[in-house]
Amino acid sequence: MLTVAAAHWVVEAVLLYAAIGLGIGIGFLVAGIERIDPAARDAYAFRPLLLPGLVALWPLVAWRWLRALR
Repeated sequence: MLTVAAAHWVVEAVLLYAAIGLGIGIGFLVAGIERIDPAARDAYAFRPLLLPGLVALWPLVAWRWLRALR
């Protein structure tokens, strides 16, 4: 059975993961998406639709973004 302390730890870990993902996702949409996908240039209406996926997959996004900067 999950104790209250363990449940609190799980919630805190998920919130931390989402907060990091939100920061990386917004930064990627503002500054990095055009490096990864040149077709996304001037496609500002569709960028907010990508945010939930970017938050969920932020480790992959950060890795690809860092590779594109090199």
